[in-house]
Amino acid sequence: MNFKIGIDIGSTTVKTVVLNDKGDMVFRAYERHFSKVREKAAEQLRSALHILADQRVTTVITGSAGLGVAKASGIRFVQEVYATASAVREYIPDTDAVIELGGEDAKIIFFGRSLEERMNGSCAGGTGAFIDQMATLLNVSIQELDELSLKHEKIYPIASRCGVFAKSDIQPILNQGGRREDIAASIFQAVVDQTVAGLTQGRELAGKIVFLGGPLTFLLGLRQRFIETLELDGEHAVFPENADCFAALGAALTTEDKDATTFEEMLRLLESAVDASHLTDVMEPLFRSQEEYDEFAARHAKATPDTIDPETYAGDAWLGIDAGSTTTKLVLIAENGGILYSYYASNKGDPVSIVKKELQNIYARFGGRVAIRGSAVTGYGEDLIKNAFGVDIGLVETMAHFRAARHFDGGVDFILDIGGQDVKCFKIHGGAIDSIMLNEACSSGCGSFIETFAKALGYNIADFARLGLFDPKPVNLGSRCTVFMNSSVKQAQKEGASVEAISAGLSISIVKNAVYKVIRAASADDLGQNIVVQGGTFLNDAVLRGFEREIGRNVTRPTIAGLMGAYGAALTARDAGAASSTLLDSAALGLFTHSSKPVTCQGCTNHCSMTVNTFDGGRRYISGNRCSKPLGLQKSTEPNLMKYKYDRLRAMSGKGEGDGSRGKIGIPFGLNMYENLPFWFEFFTRLNFEVVLSPESSRSLYIKGQRTIPSDTVCYPAKLMHGHIEHLCDMGVETIFYPCMPYNFDEGRSDNNYNCPVVAYYPELLAANMPRLKNVRFLNPYFGLHKKKGFITRSGEYFAENFNIPKSETKKAALAAYGAYDTYKNDIIAEGAKAIKYARDTGKRIIVVAGRPYHIDPEINHGIDELITSFGLVLVTEDAVSHILGKESRRVLNQWTYQARMYNAARYVTTQPDMQLIQLVSFGCGTDAITTDELRSILEGGGKLYTQIKIDDINNLGAVRIRLRSLIAAMESREKESA
Repeated sequence: MNFKIGIDIGSTTVKTVVLNDKGDMVFRAYERHFSKVREKAAEQLRSALHILADQRVTTVITGSAGLGVAKASGIRFVQEVYATASAVREYIPDTDAVIELGGEDAKIIFFGRSLEERMNGSCAGGTGAFIDQMATLLNVSIQELDELSLKHEKIYPIASRCGVFAKSDIQPILNQGGRREDIAASIFQAVVDQTVAGLTQGRELAGKIVFLGGPLTFLLGLRQRFIETLELDGEHAVFPENADCFAALGAALTTEDKDATTFEEMLRLLESAVDASHLTDVMEPLFRSQEEYDEFAARHAKATPDTIDPETYAGDAWLGIDAGSTTTKLVLIAENGGILYSYYASNKGDPVSIVKKELQNIYARFGGRVAIRGSAVTGYGEDLIKNAFGVDIGLVETMAHFRAARHFDGGVDFILDIGGQDVKCFKIHGGAIDSIMLNEACSSGCGSFIETFAKALGYNIADFARLGLFDPKPVNLGSRCTVFMNSSVKQAQKEGASVEAISAGLSISIVKNAVYKVIRAASADDLGQNIVVQGGTFLNDAVLRGFEREIGRNVTRPTIAGLMGAYGAALTARDAGAASSTLLDSAALGLFTHSSKPVTCQGCTNHCSMTVNTFDGGRRYISGNRCSKPLGLQKSTEPNLMKYKYDRLRAMSGKGEGDGSRGKIGIPFGLNMYENLPFWFEFFTRLNFEVVLSPESSRSLYIKGQRTIPSDTVCYPAKLMHGHIEHLCDMGVETIFYPCMPYNFDEGRSDNNYNCPVVAYYPELLAANMPRLKNVRFLNPYFGLHKKKGFITRSGEYFAENFNIPKSETKKAALAAYGAYDTYKNDIIAEGAKAIKYARDTGKRIIVVAGRPYHIDPEINHGIDELITSFGLVLVTEDAVSHILGKESRRVLNQWTYQARMYNAARYVTTQPDMQLIQLVSFGCGTDAITTDELRSILEGGGKLYTQIKIDDINNLGAVRIRLRSLIAAMESREKESA
């Protein structure tokens, strides 16, 4: 008998299938390999020895991590898409499409006249690895995550592009009391959204769809989300038997008799490949000897708090709590700063229960001999914990960490704090924070980065970190983000890298990401002379050693590096000098209760997904709201030019001064229309068209068009355009106007006046990828408004040809439209001047928000404008002040109108003592890779702080709130210093 063996070696699992000569499956195995890919494959085959001993076999290897094993062993390899397609054609021949999710791979295969496959690139956003990360975040097993999802009541919008983005959405929901059942289902929905939006790329999923891969085999909640989203019935959603091993099954089907050999010979070839290693890119070891490590450890043991005996101490104490993104830390200090009690552990998705338990432990241990005179809380969960337990002070993380660092080094001039998801860097000048840098939504230089890999390889993070300390040849994995790093790790595994070498390489990568991606340091002198490092990640000696080696100098790491936020909070509480604390005492804690429920606010069009936390005595804390309406508070009345502009533009719908006799013309409200709508509205209504504006952007509008988005990396404002077009079609609009605009108006402040390629040419992309546009009259001509005579001539010809409108009438409408545009721009300048005068009359600080015109869309900015004004700040946009200064040469090619406005606004801000600038950047914006550095140079060169906020479909403002509060704290520090 000749047996056929298929081995599928994926990114996280090994699957082995054995077929007899009748095609019956006589053996199958599915196991995680924890990076031991060759060993696990050989182990699975040895377990089939009772079937295959002394038999002839033909073997084929497939899978994303299988090629290296195939090459090392000499066993034939087949590409996994081909293997999967072979199995589908054999067992389910009438299949129209396959959706397959693996550990780090996601595929959609379309069947038809020819095979067409769509596969994720280096991003593992919608895969099993993503689900693993999210389960870890919730501190549950994969099976428990699935069970939770089946009990959900609502779905939160969660970014799905990768685990890092998703954590930015999930963690604040957890810290604010969101139900884990709802979060679990939302995680699965994020996987569905990523698969549909990221892989269909404009092609419709229809007919019989077969679902394959481990996640879709074992996770019923994930299946449910796919079925509901794609609106499939039992006949068209197929979950076949052995769906988790289909690629291995297909590999077995592609074996050829000429490759037959004995099972023992094949096993020998595979086992001989286990020890094969040919690493090509290695680095110097972190430590060459135990003595070298001992000297390093002794040096860093010196930065420690004063000693105190907690068993005998009696007197006053102060409590600090750091409710972080993934961990909760508590520190109780004595008057000399000595630590009486500390706690550091995962918040397990329930920081309230953790804090309650630890407070009970403190009261039980210290009884009446210690009196807590003050308390302070910082971190993502600050507001929730403060409201729950009556904590005296809430302070922003940056100030808490600065206070702690100053305790250990009074001359500290640079602080680098690396936490679970955050990198915070502070430059200190004259005893005050002078510059703040935070990572964006990416946590590639953070603790969760290495923790993810440690757990994927079967280790806890402490053991994993120790593995790499003395490895002689750490693998050079570069400085890439978590999901891209998966590819580097897989390549190292293929080359035979040990887990020790990978551990050391990852620790060094964290450092490189922090130094070169967040700090962007050219040399150690860019950091400072007295550097304090802190955060739980720096408790990892491999990371600390890598950092000192990378910058070429020694730094201070306090022995309580992971507790610095809580320690700084405790010191702040002590410095406040209060005689008593409002913290719940032991008796009140005994009556403490907490429950939470999700609600959707109907107070305005934002429809915020909120969490209502209820405590004993009817106390409540509401989180997730973008405005103060659900809290029963008065909405901020501070001037807000983003809202002013948005409301003006949304009103531009209808017949205007015309009579609508030429019918309706639909205009999608996005991208270049945020700049040019005043022009087009006036133009069309003067021509007696009725303008039908697409509705306000929303998550549901985005989902409506997501199947037609051909690129997952384009910015969110562009992705929204698909939904706007779909909605106009749903409204029955027969003519849609959306022109290509290579040039914007020439404002005389730049080298040229281009629009960015996405803004300029997106109508072409929509026409090519949205089938419904073939059923309407879609007008996407090339127009240039920057040359008035040229436009009048071109538009006269175009509208005469398409609508039989006399050229004289078109010219008249065009002249009126230019006037309307000028009026709109002048109104913004006047409103800005009015807002600035108000701020100065009332002593308010002014924030100039610089971004693209479409960043005023509430769905795109997620309410950042209302958050800014809620802090009592006056908000002015860049186009209200960019006209004040004339043209100035820049270090970069200044050829975009929008960017030129930002540069000029930044120059003006440096001349105004009461102004700071915040730059809004969309993920996926290529041109802003240039503007961010140039704006930083302008602002810091003029003595101002540079603050950047990246926005995408992530809609939780937790990280943005920290950034804004840090900016405000830095402004206050500077004002005190100059006073």
